[in-house]
Amino acid sequence: MAGQTTPFSLLTDIAERNRAMAAGLPEQQEAVELWNGIGFILAGERYVAPMGEVTEILHVPRFTHIPGVQPFMMGAANVRGRLLPLVDLANFFGLARSSRNLRKRRVLIVEQGDVFSGLVVDTVLGMQYFAAESYRADPGWAPDSVRPFVNGSYERDEEIWKVFSAIDLVADKRFLDVAQW
Repeated sequence: MAGQTTPFSLLTDIAERNRAMAAGLPEQQEAVELWNGIGFILAGERYVAPMGEVTEILHVPRFTHIPGVQPFMMGAANVRGRLLPLVDLANFFGLARSSRNLRKRRVLIVEQGDVFSGLVVDTVLGMQYFAAESYRADPGWAPDSVRPFVNGSYERDEEIWKVFSAIDLVADKRFLDVAQW
């Protein structure tokens, strides 16, 4: 019986061989804190709206023009039974569009308190992620009309993305006063 292997010694031998052949754990890397938002282009400039401020993104829906309103007010659309006012954001800020193509334009829907509004931008670039450490309080250059609604910027791949506050915009008296004088 001296040459017989016990089940325990067999299991011990298997465990030792497994440890010897096992790959090591992957090298731990430092986690980078990320900030994310919805990227869009307005008048050729890159902006990003914080995720919590945009509730939905749509193609520009069919809408009805409304007489007696400011020129920036494109009209109103029925979106799933709700009346959605559409605001041409470039026109509101007095900026030239970077694209005349209506099919490329998108609507950022903002819902804040009683305000339910659609902001029409030149195009949407989808969800964007930035290293939190790339944030700068100074957004760099921004048109004077847009500057009150820009809260800093992020830099990625040598591109500056201005942080656009849709919440500040929909709280602004000029935005809410759509009646034409």
